Amino acid sequence: MDRQKLLMIFGGAWLSAALLTWFLYSATSSAKQTKLVRVQAASRDLSAGTRLRKGDLKMVEVPEREQPRGVFADEKILLDKTLLFPVSFNEPVTQNKLAAMGGAEGVAATIPQGKRAISVQVTDSTSAAGLILPRSHVDVVFTRTGSMTEALSKVILEDITVLSVGRNTEIATTDPKAAAAAAAAPSVNATAQRAVTLLVTPEESAKLELAKNNGKIGLVLRNPLDSSKINQEQPIYADALDPYLGARKERMAKLGQNPNLPNMARTVNDDKTWNNLTGQKDSKKPSQKDTDPPKPPQKIVDVFRGEKHVQEVFEKTK
Repeated sequence: MDRQKLLMIFGGAWLSAALLTWFLYSATSSAKQTKLVRVQAASRDLSAGTRLRKGDLKMVEVPEREQPRGVFADEKILLDKTLLFPVSFNEPVTQNKLAAMGGAEGVAATIPQGKRAISVQVTDSTSAAGLILPRSHVDVVFTRTGSMTEALSKVILEDITVLSVGRNTEIATTDPKAAAAAAAAPSVNATAQRAVTLLVTPEESAKLELAKNNGKIGLVLRNPLDSSKINQEQPIYADALDPYLGARKERMAKLGQNPNLPNMARTVNDDKTWNNLTGQKDSKKPSQKDTDPPKPPQKIVDVFRGEKHVQEVFEKTK
């Protein structure tokens, strides 16, 4: 009995070893059978707008079934092409990352067909405290300054892509600790102006250029996945901030029609002063003249006492 158990244990161990050996052999054989292909990849981190040179490319091997679509095996095809998007180290260069215009230099090749690049001057206070980065999506707000009766604000463009901030066309990769420290420190250039380049249509570029020369431009950061539109047809006037502005507009219009009133009346907001200038009575409060009883008529008599001459006033009684 003991001998039979021993034989069974030995047979089980032998079978397990055989199965393990077969499994390892199969895995090794399948790995050797995986076909590798050689494709062109970036030899360093390349930013958008880079014109590819010989030193920017190298050959790498990737599994044939895992290779991306649109890869290149010949380096000569890629030379002098311009990147539309950044490419990381060892990442294969694909067709969809290249500009359609062959031989175009710099960032101009990254502008999609039908779009134009136009720059606006902003500060931290007009660009979401400097949080707007390349490839961000923004709305453009136009504000016409002036008096309260002239000022207005309106969203003129929505869901616009940022091409660059200054001369940076991609988000800089920095140490997270250094970035956090820089964000916590107060900015010394919060009011410094910088250029933000936007991708717009030709019609939108004309509207934006008109707005730049007739008021102030502000950029509102939005979620890139949010494609909703507000379709603001009417601008926002100062009435939204001052509910009594409309009544003062009517008063000024009346004053403008009366050339005999002084110019200072155009800035009058006090009802009493307004009524004094226009000769109107306050319908809410009766004047002191209307509430007092009428005074009796008076009679003035000249009195001569020698060389002295005086006038005495007598109230006429019934």
